Amino acid sequence: MRLAVVGCGAVGSQLVRLLRTAEVDELVLVDRHRSATLAAEFGSRARAATRFDGRFDAVVIATRWGKHPAIASQAVRHAPLVVSVADSLEDVRGLLDLDAEARERHAVVVVGAGFAPGFTGVLARFLSGSFSQTDEIHIAKVGTGGPWCARQHHRALGSSGLDYRDGAWMPRAGGSGRELFWFPEPIGGRDCYRAALADPMLLVPLFPGVDRVTARMAATRRDRLTARLPMLTPPHPDGGLGAVRVELRGRQGNEHAVVVAAATAAPSVATAIVAMATVQSLTGDGIQPGAAPLAGLVDPCSFLASCRAAGLVAREFVGAS
Repeated sequence: MRLAVVGCGAVGSQLVRLLRTAEVDELVLVDRHRSATLAAEFGSRARAATRFDGRFDAVVIATRWGKHPAIASQAVRHAPLVVSVADSLEDVRGLLDLDAEARERHAVVVVGAGFAPGFTGVLARFLSGSFSQTDEIHIAKVGTGGPWCARQHHRALGSSGLDYRDGAWMPRAGGSGRELFWFPEPIGGRDCYRAALADPMLLVPLFPGVDRVTARMAATRRDRLTARLPMLTPPHPDGGLGAVRVELRGRQGNEHAVVVAAATAAPSVATAIVAMATVQSLTGDGIQPGAAPLAGLVDPCSFLASCRAAGLVAREFVGAS
């Protein structure tokens, strides 16, 4: 397989390390800064580049927010599979708008192939298998995958988000709607707030008849107060440990039920695992061309098994009143 990775930051670097044991004949790293160093670490099968040069089996876009749609538009001319880990609303909208171009180029653009959105959507589809009808989906997340991810989350908390309720999209102020969610230890309970998060946009089309879809992110009081200001402190090179939580409510036969599952991992590592599993699952023929969410393209059971084998494990909350 000939693979290109665009962006060698926190996520791109983790992906390159994971790919050392994968069946990759040639790895091309497209980045102006760290690509040569990472290519040398990878070995003779890798090389650095500043642009796409020829045909690839797949392209993974792991660069900063704001650039994914433009890069994906170029990538569909060079590869039948383009995987984006973008989590910003603007990037996700732009990538979904590439559907017609991707179909024309006979390419697949996978939108939101990260920890959240991405893993969260696949987990939601897996959990929905126990329901006869899914009524509500609620996503929450903690942590960032690196400096650019931290800046994106800062922007998201200070921007308007979208809730889906009773067939309509409802704008919601960033930093509003506080809810206490429990994540696996050592994360524990965290206050989570509305933000400009892309999960609802990607999940609603996959769940016909769903009444409500929301997404929140963990934040402190300081985060909320400074969300509409420039970041005063440079973010850490790696965001450390994070988590995602997926809650579904609906019907199991004649009963109303709630199921909750979560996963804990460093977001940069988790996103790299999801991106690698996406490439392994979708490389080859048989996928309908176009731009679509990850959760709508893969089999949830086999995909979660691939993630588990790489170290990203989801656990269901089990308890009693």
